Amino acid sequence: MDVLGAVAASLFQFGDTFAFLVLSASGLAIIFGMMGVINLAHGEFIMCGAYVTVLASRAGLPLPAAILAGALAAGLAGMVVERLVVRHLYSRPLDTIVATWGISLIASQGTLILMGSTMQGVGTPLGSLEVGGYHYSGYRLVLIAVALALLLALYLFFNRTRFGVLARATIQVPHMAEALGVDTRRVYSLTFGLGAALAGLTGGLYAPTMTMVPTMGATFIVEAFVTVVVGGADVFLGTAPAAAVLGVVKAGLTAGYGQLFGQIGLLVAVIGFIRMLPKGISGFILRERA
Repeated sequence: MDVLGAVAASLFQFGDTFAFLVLSASGLAIIFGMMGVINLAHGEFIMCGAYVTVLASRAGLPLPAAILAGALAAGLAGMVVERLVVRHLYSRPLDTIVATWGISLIASQGTLILMGSTMQGVGTPLGSLEVGGYHYSGYRLVLIAVALALLLALYLFFNRTRFGVLARATIQVPHMAEALGVDTRRVYSLTFGLGAALAGLTGGLYAPTMTMVPTMGATFIVEAFVTVVVGGADVFLGTAPAAAVLGVVKAGLTAGYGQLFGQIGLLVAVIGFIRMLPKGISGFILRERA
């Protein structure tokens, strides 16, 4: 039973870390990996989703509906930001960094002024599950399943739907897509909104597990960026393998030496990956295929 419990604990730790990395990085992988926009306000879209989820849940909505409301709110906010700010800076990446950083400061400080330094969250549902003498959060297991389902849904969306094909064509060859009659501005706006909505979904999903503070997005943004960088430009070939590899590193070191060593090991692993695979895991896979 001790062996079973230890194995289950290791698998749970890995799955929990994998889900956190995938959910944190999915929206950024679209905005940064596909669109090339370095969005430093990614954490604030996550925070938006979490706050709206809690407020909607308090208003009486069931938690799943409240989470969807948080994702929708973040997506709409993302489309507004794209229309008013980011759209004018696609060819100016450094200006985009400064602009989205300014948006992140406005959002976090505005939330602090309006909502206070902290807000009571919602309780974690589903209780716990016991395996081999160890107790595991049932809600965390749901998050692992959601992360896997989200990867599959994004793959099908961008490869099997008309909009997904148009989005990839617009991002890869915008002038050709526009010449063929595609409304590239609309595609960019909706794609950016999708990335922001995925960030909001992440915030909503993790809202029951965290304290609501205006700076909560910072908890996600470092892991999101390093996962996307290690994964490379291709969302589908890169994000999942990167999350799996980094999840093994962080979960193993966290289990053996604590949270601090897990975080340090994660960053050291990222440096090693960037040194060996400058175009990320997806770049390596595509090069080997060629």
